[in-house]
Order: sequence, then structure tokens, then C-alpha cells
Amino acid sequence: MSDPKPHIQVACAIIHKDGLILATQRPATTSLPLKWEFPGGKLEPGETPEECLLRELQEELGISVRIYQQLEPLTHTYPDLTVTLYPFHCDQPEGELVLHEHQAARWMSPKHLQTLDWAEADLPLITALARLS
Repeated sequence: MSDPKPHIQVACAIIHKDGLILATQRPATTSLPLKWEFPGGKLEPGETPEECLLRELQEELGISVRIYQQLEPLTHTYPDLTVTLYPFHCDQPEGELVLHEHQAARWMSPKHLQTLDWAEADLPLITALARLS
């Protein structure tokens, strides 16, 4: 009998600024190489999704944000693991955006987000954001 797939919990930020949303690109050397995603990361033991999100944004991008709305969690199963995303709408980004882990970052209008090659777990969010624009 094979081991069950790992299941990770990930908080992600849909960061709004001047009508645009921040998209970040994964490095070529990680899983899902060069796919676009909403910034965030894995929850640590005992950490809430909100705490995780604020920590990850500081660590990965050097910014802080105001969280103003939590969306329904989404679960996606990849061939090698399952991911549950805890998405949050955020605004008021503060600090200089520095890419400590990502390959690239772009501020884009919601309707143009779907032109990027997104990680599959993020696709339902892209569809929902495109409908709102």
C-alpha cells in the first residue's frame, strides 16, 4: 500500500493596489517551475493562516499588507501532493518589494491575470477575479 500524498496548507495574498493585483512567478528550480502564483507560503505548526501570510510576505517580498477579507479555502490535488489554499484579499502594501524567492513579480489588472501561466491551485481565484473586473 502506498503512502498518501502529502497535504500542505498554504496562505496566499491577493494584493490590491491602484486597481491592480500582484502576481509572482516561482523560481525555475522549485516545484511548479516558472508558474505564476499569488504570494504566500506554508503554514507553520500552531500558526493561523493570517499569521502565516503576514510572515511569508515579509520573508519573501519584504512587504506588509492589510488583510481585509478571507475567502473560502480551496483544495487542489496535484500528482504528488494536495494543497489547501487560504486566500485573502489584502491592500495597503508597505515596504519596498524585493524578490527574495520569486523569479519575477507583476502588478496586473484582474482581467489580464489569466494571460499568465498560473499554478493550477490558483486558477479558480483567477476566474473569480476576472469576473469581478
